[in-house]
Amino acid sequence: MKDRIKLAVIGLGQRGLCMLKNPIIPMKEEGIDVVAVCDPLEDRLDEAVKALLESGAEKPFATTNYKEVLSLKELDSVYIAVSWEAHVEVAVAAMKAGKYVGLEVGGAYSLDDCYKLIHTYEETGTEFMFMENCCYGKRELMMLNMVRQGFFGDVVHCNGAYCHDLRNEVTTGLENRHYRLRNYIYRNCENYPTHEIGPIAKILDINNGNRFLTLSSFASSSRGMHSYAVKTKGAEHPLSKINFAQGDVVTTVIQCAGGQTVRITLETGLPRAYSRGFEVHGTKAVYLEDNDSLFIDGNEEHEKNEWIWKPMWGNAENYEEQYNHPLWKNGVASDVHGGMDHVMMEAFLNAVKTNSHAPIDVYDAATYMSICVLSEESIAKGGAPVAFPDFTAGRWTERTDIAENKYTLDRINNGKDLYFVD
Repeated sequence: MKDRIKLAVIGLGQRGLCMLKNPIIPMKEEGIDVVAVCDPLEDRLDEAVKALLESGAEKPFATTNYKEVLSLKELDSVYIAVSWEAHVEVAVAAMKAGKYVGLEVGGAYSLDDCYKLIHTYEETGTEFMFMENCCYGKRELMMLNMVRQGFFGDVVHCNGAYCHDLRNEVTTGLENRHYRLRNYIYRNCENYPTHEIGPIAKILDINNGNRFLTLSSFASSSRGMHSYAVKTKGAEHPLSKINFAQGDVVTTVIQCAGGQTVRITLETGLPRAYSRGFEVHGTKAVYLEDNDSLFIDGNEEHEKNEWIWKPMWGNAENYEEQYNHPLWKNGVASDVHGGMDHVMMEAFLNAVKTNSHAPIDVYDAATYMSICVLSEESIAKGGAPVAFPDFTAGRWTERTDIAENKYTLDRINNGKDLYFVD
C-alpha cells in the first residue's frame, strides 16, 4: 500500500477546476500530491497552477497535451474531467499508460465507446473508477444501508432525476466554452443519467446479481432553450434561431432482470428547482427525496397521516442515528456538494493507494453511460423498448472482483455486506 499518490488532473473546466480546488487540494494531508495539470486552454491551466501554488504545493507540470501527462513515469493516477466527447479517448489512453483512472461522469456517444473502456480495462488490467459522487451522498448511502438491513422489505421500484435549470449554462456555452451547448443542439436523449442511476443501481445490485434489461425513453418538445435565448439575447441573436434537438423533459423507464422497474427523468430546459428525485419503493416502506420523508407500513402515526402527510415531511432525519451509513456517522471533511465529493475522493484515494478494484468500476461506467445511447435510439423510435447489452458478459450473476473495504457499495460474499469494515 502506498502512503501517497501522485495525481494528474486532466480537464480544467467547471468541474475539473472545482474538484482540484476542493476536495483534491485540501486532501494533501490524506496523501494526494498533484504533480501535473492539463487543459487545451492556457487560461485554465494558469488558474490551476495558481491555485496549487497558493495552497503551498509545488509547481505542477502543466501542458495542453494530455499525452505528455501520461508519459510521466512517476504518475500513479489521473483524474479525468474533459469534455464528454473526449472521455473515452483520454480514459483509454490512461489505462494503456498504466495509470489508475478516475473518470468523471457523462454519457457515451456509442455502445462501441462503452466497449472500448471495458476491452481496454480487460486487456491492460489497469484499474478504473467512475467518479459518480451521488453514490456517496448522505441520503443515498443511508437508503442503501436501510435497504441492505431489510428496512424497505423487497424493493420493487426506484425513481431518480436530474432536474436542474441549465438554461443559462447552455445558452452561454460559447462564451464559457462549455460542451453542453453543442450536445443540446444536436442530440435528443437522456444526456446526463449517472447522478440518478448510480445510487439506484447499487441499491438494486446491478452488475452484481441483477442487471438492466431494457429501457423505453420519451422526450417532450424542445421549447425551453429557445424561449430563454429569445428572452435573454433577443430574437435576432443567432442562438435564438437555432432549433434545439434536446427535449425539455425526457422520461426513461428501465426493466431489471430481478423484476424491478426504474424511472429516471431529465429536466434541464425549463425553470424549476434542483432535484435528483431519488425515491425507493419497497413492500415495507417508501422514501421520497423531494420532501425527505419515509412512509412506513404498520407505523400508526404514518398511516394516520396517509391523506394529510405534509406534517411528516422531513422525518427521514429522525432515522439518521440508527441508519446513517458508517462513512457519514461522524460527518465529512467538506460541505462541497453536500460532502459527497470528499467521500468519493476518499474512496478513489483508497483504491489507488491499495491498487484495489474500484467501488464503481468500468462495468458500472459502461452500463450507466450507455443510457444516453439507448435512450437516443428509443426516443427516435417513438419510445420503443431497447435492450441493454450485458457488459459483464455474464459475470453479473457471480462477481468475484468486489473489493472488501469500507467504501464498497456492492453486496459481496453471497450477500453479506462488508461496507462496515474499517
